[in-house]
Amino acid sequence: MGEIRVRPATAADVERVLAFWQEAAEGTSVSDDPDGVTRLIERDPGALLLAERRGELAGTVIAGFDGWRCHLYRLAVAPAWRRRGVATALVGAAERRFAGLGGRRADAMVLEHNERAHRTWAAAGYVRQAEWARWVKPLAR
Repeated sequence: MGEIRVRPATAADVERVLAFWQEAAEGTSVSDDPDGVTRLIERDPGALLLAERRGELAGTVIAGFDGWRCHLYRLAVAPAWRRRGVATALVGAAERRFAGLGGRRADAMVLEHNERAHRTWAAAGYVRQAEWARWVKPLAR
């Protein structure tokens, strides 16, 4: 199967990541455009992690740390690479990043209807926190 290599994304990866999310990610985000992904990479160069196998993009996760909390977004694995350790490698790399930054607890944004994702996060030791709800307000239209 080959080794999974996890590395931070660079500006050269932006278009590749956006195309990958069209294939592998569940749902869309207001930031799913070149400006949004470029801004993320420039502001926090280690946050967008890519998993590659033999040069092929196999998965992504955004591991954002704001100095207070550790947030995980966009865990996406290419359909051909699911159930082969890609998500485990990405979550492990994100957690090591957080630990190195002094993070104390991580949370993951997971769509309510995405049962496959629920199983993935549970297998990684995450639990659904029922007492919280996400409130959002778009700042750009």
